[in-house]
Amino acid sequence: MKTFEEKKFVIPALKGISSKTIEEHLKLYSGYVKNANSVLEKIPEYKKYSDTDTFSPYVVGELGRRFSFEYNGMRNHEVYFSSFEGGEHPLPDGALKSLITETFGSLDTCITELKSLAMTRGIGWSVLWYDKRDNRLITSWVDEQHLGELNGCTMLIGLDMWEHSFVADYQPSGKKQYVEDFFSNLNWEKVEENFKKA
Repeated sequence: MKTFEEKKFVIPALKGISSKTIEEHLKLYSGYVKNANSVLEKIPEYKKYSDTDTFSPYVVGELGRRFSFEYNGMRNHEVYFSSFEGGEHPLPDGALKSLITETFGSLDTCITELKSLAMTRGIGWSVLWYDKRDNRLITSWVDEQHLGELNGCTMLIGLDMWEHSFVADYQPSGKKQYVEDFFSNLNWEKVEENFKKA
């Protein structure tokens, strides 16, 4: 079986977000990769018992449900961590900047929308998506790792709002400052790369 491989990220020192938090957070990412592979390995194993064990289809179904959580956790974190690589860089002139201006009126307005979403109560992600079909940008909230992902859209920015991403450095009351620091550390050239790949 072809397996998913854990990506390695070169993340510089960040404003507000400690290297210890990044180190611990990367361990969680590693777990998503391992768990996604493990689920895919186990599905065929449990399918073997479908004729003899009445619970086998339920187990296979639950593994399938779990896979979307693990897989999206893996992919969301890859967008998150890669957006820090290379350090903070402004958004260069080009197609993405033009589309942001066309969609939101300005980059600042786009960022304000993402910040507002990030302050939603609960765990999840504030996301900037690219909808290739309609050539448009959309912001939305994703619960947990996988509830609310937009079908057919590519994640350009994924701001992790699970508490493990900020509580050690900011405490629960510092959530807003974490959001501010995320954008202070963002490498917009990486965001543009995501856009070009899409």
